[in-house]
Amino acid sequence: MLSQEETIALIKKAQKGDLEAKEILVKENSPLIKSVVGWFRNKGIENEDLFQLGSLGFLKAINNFDCSFNVKFSTYVVPMVVGEIKRFMRDDGAVKVSRAIKSLNLKINKFIDDYFKLNNVRPTIAEIAKAFQIEEQEVVMAMDSAKMPISLYTPFDDGEEEGLTVIDRFDSENGGSDFIDNLALKEVIEKLDSRDKKIILLRYFQDKTQSEIAQMLGVSQVQVSRLENKILETLKKKLTT
Repeated sequence: MLSQEETIALIKKAQKGDLEAKEILVKENSPLIKSVVGWFRNKGIENEDLFQLGSLGFLKAINNFDCSFNVKFSTYVVPMVVGEIKRFMRDDGAVKVSRAIKSLNLKINKFIDDYFKLNNVRPTIAEIAKAFQIEEQEVVMAMDSAKMPISLYTPFDDGEEEGLTVIDRFDSENGGSDFIDNLALKEVIEKLDSRDKKIILLRYFQDKTQSEIAQMLGVSQVQVSRLENKILETLKKKLTT
């Protein structure tokens, strides 16, 4: 495998149109691409097609990677490859994420919650990978699967919570009704347009005043007040229908 320095040098050349640099990057990273696409085998897509999709995502990663960020290229590649495959699956017919990936994602989320309670800081990708004795790319892959639909009744596969579902966990830890209410609210907020969503997030999740929000949006405080009331009324209607 190429070193980080060699990879960055090739990426810079590839972004300037050097086709040979792109070919070298694809060739040297083909084991990584194969590793990621392996998660999607037996999903109705030929292995060769999966690799082609993964390679397309990899090429997009080369074009979009910002070399000034202190991030491993391999870590950046994984969600790009996954995204390309998921996009194809979504457009070509819905395919669910495998139970194994969902289960791993649930375990990682619980680990993050427990780690934060003990240390008051979220664990890094490397720390999560070490705790689960897996590659960092697998951690990114599992966490990225959270962007795809997951049932509240997805069961844990092993450990003390084997046989319990996601909803069971929240019932015992947070109060089931509160969790459902929060989940419904989150879904409604996500459907707001960008301006309305920003106002709600700033006002109720970042504790900004109407005057502060008005200054950020370049409008008057009165306008923010009117918009806020309108948005809240919309949220109320959607949550009660």
